[in-house]
Order: sequence, then structure tokens, then C-alpha cells
Amino acid sequence: MSNSEIEAIAEQLRANPLGGTLEEMRAQFDDMAGEVAADIDIKPITANGVPCELHMPPGADADRIIMYVHGGGYVIGSLKSHRAMVAEVARAANCRALAVDYRLAPEHVYPAAVEDSIAAYNWLRSSGYAPEKIVIAGDSAGGGLTVGTLVGLKDQGFPLPAAGVCISPWIDLEATGQSYQTRKDIDPMVAYDLIKPMGETYVGPGGDLRAPTACPLYADLSGLPPLLIQVGSAEVLYSDSESLANNARAAGVDATLEEWPDMVHVWHLFFQNLSEGRDAIKRIGEFVSEKTAT
Repeated sequence: MSNSEIEAIAEQLRANPLGGTLEEMRAQFDDMAGEVAADIDIKPITANGVPCELHMPPGADADRIIMYVHGGGYVIGSLKSHRAMVAEVARAANCRALAVDYRLAPEHVYPAAVEDSIAAYNWLRSSGYAPEKIVIAGDSAGGGLTVGTLVGLKDQGFPLPAAGVCISPWIDLEATGQSYQTRKDIDPMVAYDLIKPMGETYVGPGGDLRAPTACPLYADLSGLPPLLIQVGSAEVLYSDSESLANNARAAGVDATLEEWPDMVHVWHLFFQNLSEGRDAIKRIGEFVSEKTAT
């Protein structure tokens, strides 16, 4: 284990906590982004009215694709913040990726993000991608949105993709899990005091914090495709991953939960300086390749 690598990253995160105005937090999060590898071809795309980017690694299989929805508590995050990581996830899976720039709160409250994600998925289908060649993936709020999108697609009768990948997923907008208390002092990435306000901002004034496609902790997960769930042991959101895996399995879903020791929230973002970030991305690539091989 690269203790020195993760310790250096944790120290940097503690020294630069996310804060300030919404605009400042958005800029701060974007500024954390790594450099995109020069050999990745990225093309702007509009998918059923939703701005997106198509990532095309060299030699990638053009018939298989990952649809990626970024994290950021539904209020921050962008194509820029996750561009380098999404490119490497696509490379690891030897396929394309469609990064979705879904609408953020408070400008656009729930269900805007779910609507945009479903619209982008249906654009992929109408563009010739077979459902069994598509995987929906996301981190943090995007991990919750991945599940919310799958549930929404199922409820609306659309054919489901081959699988879902949830990185450090946020599925409990009310932050009720045990780890929100037991791990809040060891998580250098996510401030507990920001979590519930982000959930309230996402659903809007008077919104339902337990709406199934906003808060998949309360969703009927039966009939969903296989899920890969990755979570670090140093996360306040750890309970969300446990609950998602347990609820999915209870509903008959093939759910794989991976705990990565000492890793912080969405450690994949730091792949350029963190060997476990690269290893976790590689594991996602293997999962996507396996599930889309038919």
C-alpha cells in the first residue's frame, strides 16, 4: 500500500478544505482536476439537448461505451473536474465514454439531473449503442445518480444497460448512516456539515429527500443490472456503499462491494499521484469489459 501517497493527498485536502460561496466551491473543485492525457480524443456532443463530451482513447472499441455522471453533491462538479479521470476509465475499459454535463442545483433542482441522465442514455441508444454495450458509471452524487438513473429507466420501461459502476456513491441525502458519525474525523475530502445542505439544495424547498430516484436508499432495486461498488475505508459515506450493496442483494441484484483500505472519497481522481487510484480504475475497466463482452 502506498501510505506515503495517500497521506500526502490527505494532507493536501485538509489544508485546502472545500468552502466559500457556491461559485468559489465550483471553481475550487474544477481546479483540482488533473491533466488529460494527450492521446485521448475528446469531442463535444449534445445528447438530446444535454451537453456532453465523448472520450475516445486510441484503439478503443467503438461499439462499447461508458456513460459517466460526475460527482459534486449535485451542486458542483463539471466535465472539467472529472475529464482526466473519465478518460482513464475509458482507456482501462478499452471503450468510449460519454461524460454527461447534467444540470446542477440550485439553478435546476431534482429531477433535472435524473432527466438529463436518462435523456443522455436514450441518446446513446438512438445513436446505435446497444443497451448491453453500455455501462452507466458515476462517483459520489454521480454514484447515486447512476442508481437513480437505472431505477428511472426501469420505471419508465426502457431497456437497461449491461451494468452500473458506483464509486463512493451518495445514496442517502439525509446522511443517516453510522459512518457519517464514526468516520467524519478521518475523512479529509467530505465535510459532514456540507452533506445535508447539499441534499436539501438538490431537492429544493419542500422537496422530498426520500424520493427514490433522488435518494436510492429508498428505491426498489429489483431488476437492476450488476453493480460494482467501490468505497474507501476513510469515508463518511462508507455506510451508503454498504447499504446500497445490501439493498441490491436483497432485491436479487448481483452487487459487488469493494472496500479499499485507507482510501479517501473518490480517490480515483488522484490517479496521477496515487497507485491505488490507478488500480481502482483498472478494476473498473475489467468489470466494464466483462459485462459488455457479450
